[in-house]
Amino acid sequence: MAALPLFTEAVRAGFPSPAQGYMEDPLDLNRLCIRQEAATFLLRVEGDSMIDAGIYPGDILVVDRSLEALHGDIVVAAVGGEFTVKELALKPSPRLLPRNPRYAPILPEEGGWELFGVATFALHTLRGGSTGSCR
Repeated sequence: MAALPLFTEAVRAGFPSPAQGYMEDPLDLNRLCIRQEAATFLLRVEGDSMIDAGIYPGDILVVDRSLEALHGDIVVAAVGGEFTVKELALKPSPRLLPRNPRYAPILPEEGGWELFGVATFALHTLRGGSTGSCR
């Protein structure tokens, strides 16, 4: 990823206001998104089970395997030999929760599952469809 200019003023999501301020030093997206390079992977999302969490088909997840998964984290897990992205619930008992009411939670006894890593960022396009590159 490239280092890109970062404006010092935040952009308002309500009433638009002209940019007032100056640019800071370039923001390096690698430094922002990657804590442990050797343990970080990018995975493309397939399916719509996490749309209510703002994760859409074609999004790219930054996944860190060095983090301990905590209750409420968005995680990537291996279930039945395939990767899936879900919210991790540890209380009252461990399960993987979809964020789309059309899908059921995944319990550990249903074929077993193994956590692969914690999703720390989701990249998705705002123009030109749900899939593609950042170019």
